[in-house]
Amino acid sequence: MKPLTITFFAAILFTSCGSKQVEIASSPTSPPPQSIELISTNTDGDSKPKLVLGITVDQMRYDYITRYWDDYSDSGFKRLLGEGFNFKDTHYPYAPTFTGPGHASIYTGTTPSYHGIIGNNWYSRSKGREMYCAEDQDVLGVGYFGPGSQMSPKNLKSSTIGDQLKLASNFRSKVIGISLKDRGAILPAGKAADAAYWYIGADLGHWSSSNYYMDELPQWVRNYNQSNKAEDMLASTWDLLHPESTYDESAEDNNPFEAPFSGSLTPTFPYVMADLAEKNGYFDVLRSTPFGNSLVAQLAEEAILNEALGKDEFTDLLAISFSSPDFIGHQFGPHSREAQDIYLRLDLTIAKLLNFLDETVGKNQYLVFLTADHGAAHAPSFLKANKMGADYWNSAQMLYQIEKRLSEEFGTGSYIESYSNDQFYLNNALLSRKQIDRNEVNEIIIEEALAVEGVAKVIPTNVFINGNFQDPILKNLQMGCSQKLSGDLVLILEPGWITYGPRGTTHGSAYPYDTHVPFVLFGSGVSHGTSSERTEIIDIAPTVCSLLGIQMPNACIGRNLETTMQQ
Repeated sequence: MKPLTITFFAAILFTSCGSKQVEIASSPTSPPPQSIELISTNTDGDSKPKLVLGITVDQMRYDYITRYWDDYSDSGFKRLLGEGFNFKDTHYPYAPTFTGPGHASIYTGTTPSYHGIIGNNWYSRSKGREMYCAEDQDVLGVGYFGPGSQMSPKNLKSSTIGDQLKLASNFRSKVIGISLKDRGAILPAGKAADAAYWYIGADLGHWSSSNYYMDELPQWVRNYNQSNKAEDMLASTWDLLHPESTYDESAEDNNPFEAPFSGSLTPTFPYVMADLAEKNGYFDVLRSTPFGNSLVAQLAEEAILNEALGKDEFTDLLAISFSSPDFIGHQFGPHSREAQDIYLRLDLTIAKLLNFLDETVGKNQYLVFLTADHGAAHAPSFLKANKMGADYWNSAQMLYQIEKRLSEEFGTGSYIESYSNDQFYLNNALLSRKQIDRNEVNEIIIEEALAVEGVAKVIPTNVFINGNFQDPILKNLQMGCSQKLSGDLVLILEPGWITYGPRGTTHGSAYPYDTHVPFVLFGSGVSHGTSSERTEIIDIAPTVCSLLGIQMPNACIGRNLETTMQQ
């Protein structure tokens, strides 16, 4: 490690506390780049970057690029698309579309059927309980020792881009993951990573890790934790970045489709952090504001400086995930001013981070890819108010009716061991003891479930083992299904239906509003261009590995898109 250098990434989202706004250059009103003209951005002749920066934006639908385009600065998203290569039609080729599987798939180049992260949580038959994607009872927290501190990539079955980089350099490359969410830091970094850092809110506001990676936090992380940056943010205010007239792509500030913070009567600007802290988990409240993105960007810069990333002949990898858009999307929904404001501010955060890389690593010496772990549904309450079909669904009544019917047919008993991620886990022990034909059980479950409004299909997962589906929705479910870990039947809701409350939104389906996300490559070895060809999120890993000249991850099933970029 190089000698400690403290140069904090100033919270660019706010020039001061209160409502004073950040001034940015006016943005041109032209649409996103559509040209396929190729203009090389790598002028030094060296196609191997010194640093790879992977940026994952949690819950970023592709249309957030085009929808807010006129309001972005020239140096963030517009620079990425204007100088890099934009894959406009990139989708997740599986469901469920959640944070854990999304981050794993980006960096492994494969789907849950192979990398094993089939949800954020899923039911474990062997444990007899729900398990978390990054849980590991064999490790201990470092920097924090409370609930949820025992985390590692133990449950990830495939290698990642970072793991392959380690192998290619004989473990001399550095690989680090950073995110507010533990899974957003751990899964992208992979099993051979030097470190993964995630945020602990509550009464700490600190970054932590586990002894899977290290015995104690590096001094530069401890210095950051002691710097009072989170305390400063908790003493600040989140107000609109621009005048209200700018937010004409969003609904009014106070509408029935968004949820206020706990203790607040309305979801309206400005949000004074100090007033919200006590009833919203103290430092946890920062997650649901642009301050959360600032925390990630600050630590990313400190990692680059203090770990000397991109400073030798061995390519390093820094995987960062901006989680605040997901927290904001869940609470306020995609048509809120809060959602628009977080992206206008994230645009500035990315612009400053690119400028920082220009200065520290060097222009054309680094490679950036930007994507998202999933999209998000429109709030059904918003769609219904505008006479568009969508609604809310709850499994409780359906499960009650199924158990009632099965008990009538086969005698009293609990035939559904668990219902997790819209999957039925049957009570195999009970079925065996009563010598009940599983096909009969499946038929009853399918019949009863399809009688419930909002349910589109119910498919036994054994159909996916040897199936060859032309239907893309069924294909997505197949690729998200693990023969070893998934349930016995999978339920598919109608388009637009979600399991959630009437305010805010969620994700997880195989439909395009959840699968369609950005994918932009920028920097060393990348020429400017745009493609409307259908691509998949699992294509990122093999493409990046090809640009690095290294092997792709060991379970990778995606395809290298360099040919598409050269057409």
